[in-house]
Amino acid sequence: MEPLCPNMSRRFPDPRHRLPDAQWLERMYNNRLRVPAHAQHAARWEAASRQARDALPCQLDLAYGEGAGQVLDVFEAPRAAAPVVVFIHGGGWRGGSKAQYGFVAAALRQMGAAVVLPDYARCPSLDVMQITLQMVQALAWTWRHAARFGGSARRIHVMGHGAGGQLAAMMLACAWPVFDPALPPRLVRGAMGLAGLYDLAPLMHTPSIQEALRLTPRQVQCASPARLPAPPSGRLLAVVGGDESGEYQRQTRLIQQAWGRARVPQALALAGLNHFSLLDALAQPGHRLNRLARELLRG
Repeated sequence: MEPLCPNMSRRFPDPRHRLPDAQWLERMYNNRLRVPAHAQHAARWEAASRQARDALPCQLDLAYGEGAGQVLDVFEAPRAAAPVVVFIHGGGWRGGSKAQYGFVAAALRQMGAAVVLPDYARCPSLDVMQITLQMVQALAWTWRHAARFGGSARRIHVMGHGAGGQLAAMMLACAWPVFDPALPPRLVRGAMGLAGLYDLAPLMHTPSIQEALRLTPRQVQCASPARLPAPPSGRLLAVVGGDESGEYQRQTRLIQQAWGRARVPQALALAGLNHFSLLDALAQPGHRLNRLARELLRG
């Protein structure tokens, strides 16, 4: 049995049925078109992340597997036995880099956490299921090595942005002992999805995305958290910007409907934030999103 596609008891219609309008889907899912200032966001993130790597104790480009791109950065905890956050970058499974997210690590470290920023191979060199398995390997590496950088293997949380939100939810749903019998069933205590995508079916029909992802119906079924059974434990906080598209907001509500409030206690749209400024809010002390992250780490 695959650790990422267990007992698919939650059945959805075949994603090939009822093809939606491609132009409408582009407006819904192409965030670079929706936010013309996306390049300015990225440039600011990269500069702040360089400063974080220069200023904070960190170890860069550690290998967590043997595949292409399987490296991660670790920002050491300010004190021993700290909670650990594995933050998974976005980029639509076909772009992005851990190098842009050091500023998020700095903000999470201010909350007392050790932070792991994994990279992964991109589509189309790997498919979404293979990328998800790379993140399983990154989480297993984190569990085995947490004490080396001041973290507690019993307090691992996962956060992710965009495509990383899907991957974070998949880590909460993963059947860890199926991947490796030495791993605990509850390796991940909690997760946060920031503008996550929890049903990949619409992406099959979004040309600019499907060109790289090349999704199949089976991949949609196995890599869509909302199509999988709810995890037996842990909780996911699903957050989206209030200025994001209706589809991103629907996806955030969908995972709560699919998994229930016991597993997704909050599905929030935060006013005034778009797909990119959502990350800035996470890093801003005092912002509601920053406070939610702090609360998650206390769980």
